[in-house]
Amino acid sequence: MRPLTRLMSVVLLLVTGLILAGCGGSADEAPAVAALPDWVMSAPTRVREAYEYAVANPEELAKYPCYCGCGAMGHTSNLSCYIQDIAPDGTITYDNHATGCGICVDIAQDVMRLKAQGQSSPEVRAYIDAQYSPFGPGTDTALPLD
Repeated sequence: MRPLTRLMSVVLLLVTGLILAGCGGSADEAPAVAALPDWVMSAPTRVREAYEYAVANPEELAKYPCYCGCGAMGHTSNLSCYIQDIAPDGTITYDNHATGCGICVDIAQDVMRLKAQGQSSPEVRAYIDAQYSPFGPGTDTALPLD
């Protein structure tokens, strides 16, 4: 088999696998994106991605402070900029603060990027603190242990 033909076969196999994997969920499962409010869905891509990450990874995003001054609003971490509450039944009450705050979104985007690169939560926290502490007071967020 020629190298180009082999490459095309591998690509076709990968694409088929991805399509089948996307069809594997049950009819009861709805992606987290479907639960996002309209005002998030109409926001810029970076903002939507940050809200999606907050929904999918609330425990992780809660490990990092926000430095936009939102602690004065009662926020306790960067997660608070996206989610006010998650009820025991899983119902999410969203906060619209991050839709208009670039610092909130930048912090979440940095967390997403650094975690995807394999950095530990303490390493990511050190980066967030170093990069964003000059902007203002941080929320009162405990240091991550893991």
